[in-house]
Amino acid sequence: MDYTGKVAVVTGGAQGIGKAICDAFRDAGASVCTIDVQPNEFFVGDLADPGALEAFAAMVLARYGSIDYLINNAMITRGGLAQCSYEDFMQVLRVGVAAPYMLARLFASAFRVGGAIVNISSTRHAMSQAQTESYTAAKGAITSLTHALAMSLAGKVRVNAIAPGWIDTTGNPQSDADRLQHPVGRIGTPEDIANATLFLCGQESAFITGQVLTVDGGMSKKMIYHMDEGWHFSP
Repeated sequence: MDYTGKVAVVTGGAQGIGKAICDAFRDAGASVCTIDVQPNEFFVGDLADPGALEAFAAMVLARYGSIDYLINNAMITRGGLAQCSYEDFMQVLRVGVAAPYMLARLFASAFRVGGAIVNISSTRHAMSQAQTESYTAAKGAITSLTHALAMSLAGKVRVNAIAPGWIDTTGNPQSDADRLQHPVGRIGTPEDIANATLFLCGQESAFITGQVLTVDGGMSKKMIYHMDEGWHFSP
């Protein structure tokens, strides 16, 4: 896929999945603008701060005038019921839901023909572990925001989401059990999500909008019962 001359805006691009997405767009010829609270080459700012979002958007448009793609990747978590306060919960929603909404609004009139938004959701939008309410609620919300934006921006910008499963951003060794519980036989990599992102931004996906693409090696489709495949449940 050739993205020469395109402008991609990526949130949370300093590490992990976000960095892989930035690298993939650059390798494909695009100019990349990222915002992250961590040091990066374009804009350091807190996505929970509306002023930072406005300053970031202004800087992007001052440099390029328009954009082609917006990738809402940045996310945090503050856990769940046992420790997550109201303010912590709202902070997660500011980063994971309000910032994507605000950036879509700030850039809505700046997309060129063929523009696309990709929101990074999670398989946790449809399944959970205990004590994950802040993260899971935000991922459920951005999944719903995806199809709402797809309708509001219909005819101008396609909007889709990616729901990653287990993505290893550490590079640490994984056990055979960790790998083999995935039907594809391995844990996901940030590059898997970057490749899916480039696909959803390209003309190869021109007839796709308002959808969620699950990228989890089939893990969320594998049904396992107590005593099945050597697995034991210990309540």
